Amino acid sequence: MARKCLIEKSRKEPKYKTRRYNRCNLCGRRRAYYRKFQICRICFRNLASKGEIPGVKKASW
Repeated sequence: MARKCLIEKSRKEPKYKTRRYNRCNLCGRRRAYYRKFQICRICFRNLASKGEIPGVKKASW
């Protein structure tokens, strides 16, 4: 879980646009972020296994 101050800092508009970075909307994690879903890989995996993301199924063969 990310610190609250870092989450709030990332929501502000930076002085330069290249300083902007993405964070997970659910947990605030900075790494392994999927832009299409706007969440990190850990939250994505949890939601996908519960079936809460439409169009995503767990692979099995």
